[in-house]
Amino acid sequence: MPIVDIRAQDDSQKGPAVETRPSKTFKKLQAELRGLVGKAISEYGMIQDGDRVMVCLSGGKDSYTMLDLLLSLQRSAPVKFDLIAVNLDQKQPGFPEHVLPDYLTSLGVSWHVIEQDTYSVVKRLIPEGRTMCSLCSRMRRGALYRWADENGITKIALGHHRDDILETLFLNLFHGGKLKAMPPKLLSDDGRHIVIRPMAYVPERDIARYARAREFPIIPCTLCGSQTNLQREVIGRMLTSWEREFPGRIESIFAALRDVQPSQLADPNLFDFLGLDARREAAEPL
Repeated sequence: MPIVDIRAQDDSQKGPAVETRPSKTFKKLQAELRGLVGKAISEYGMIQDGDRVMVCLSGGKDSYTMLDLLLSLQRSAPVKFDLIAVNLDQKQPGFPEHVLPDYLTSLGVSWHVIEQDTYSVVKRLIPEGRTMCSLCSRMRRGALYRWADENGITKIALGHHRDDILETLFLNLFHGGKLKAMPPKLLSDDGRHIVIRPMAYVPERDIARYARAREFPIIPCTLCGSQTNLQREVIGRMLTSWEREFPGRIESIFAALRDVQPSQLADPNLFDFLGLDARREAAEPL
């Protein structure tokens, strides 16, 4: 399908997903984030006409911001697509069940809450002091994929941002011996779901500024938030330190992910090094 540019017009004055009287600073920030999200959607063909997009909401700043920006873009896009906000209630102790429904109802957004006690399972299976993220992520993904199957969802939108992608790159590099990150658009292993990350170009610091300005009702995660010394946090601090000491380094690293040259790496499955001799001989003059 053709790539569609949904960055049609400034929508900062429309609808319930923006401030009533936005300041000039906020309007500039919103325009920048809209532009980055629209660019990612356009360049990777994330959303097409008629799509039913499931916007996965955790209650954190990233997913709130993603929903806000997608709603803003939806109102001015040249294509028609539906947004369905979905939250997975993992039955964490003290989870404020009313917060997301109240907020989404106030926006007039279609929404659904999936109830599944993944919290107890993760706490039971993962020993104290071990990282819970891998198992928790797999269980969340399974629950979301099932709901998407049952409700005609064509795209699953996750709130990962540029910093998440870079942290994953270095996690795999340092601890997995692999050169891979999070792609902005992904086909699931079973080939049945397309996952999109509309905020792939957006820096986390700008999301934090946006979320503070919008005063989203943030819900902390008592699973991730209770873990200390996570390697992802260590990587995050490393990247922050680099950016502080060498401004522009983060942007340069991310640009490298979008300009990969397989012939200059060392993966024989990605580039035909064995065939170079034959290519040279074919290029030699008679």
